[in-house]
Amino acid sequence: MLWSILKWVPPVLALIVGAGVFTRKTFHVETFIPATPQQIWAVLAETEAYPDWNPVFVEVEGQYAQGRKVRYKLRDPSGKILEMTAAVKTLTPNRELRQKGGILGFLTFDHQWLLEPVEGGTRVTQHEVDRGIYLWFWDSKWIEPAYLSVNKALEMRLKGAS
Repeated sequence: MLWSILKWVPPVLALIVGAGVFTRKTFHVETFIPATPQQIWAVLAETEAYPDWNPVFVEVEGQYAQGRKVRYKLRDPSGKILEMTAAVKTLTPNRELRQKGGILGFLTFDHQWLLEPVEGGTRVTQHEVDRGIYLWFWDSKWIEPAYLSVNKALEMRLKGAS
């Protein structure tokens, strides 16, 4: 009896993990900031100053470096502080910062900061793809507005530095 039940555990787990891997949600926000990519990058790279200006990523432990891990404390709209760790996958100064983290099948994220010089400033993009079964249950409507608020706070930080 027990064997007839247990033999279904691996296929059911594989189905759940597989469904989680193929479930995805994309978040994308763009903001024009009248500053150079170098000026913006300087603020993004100064992780110890995030508590001074960033309304979402309120604490960062570690520095951005290719292959390194960075630990974040982030504030959700309810004020709850969440902790996560990301591995820096791509680091192109003044252009791109790409980080990944999470638990495969449950919830993973692939987040990018992209800085593109345009006339009069920089197009600042945050692009993220989340995957996992947790997306079936998680209300993620707050992510894009939160990222937009970070972009706006970044712009204000740069104005204050002028």
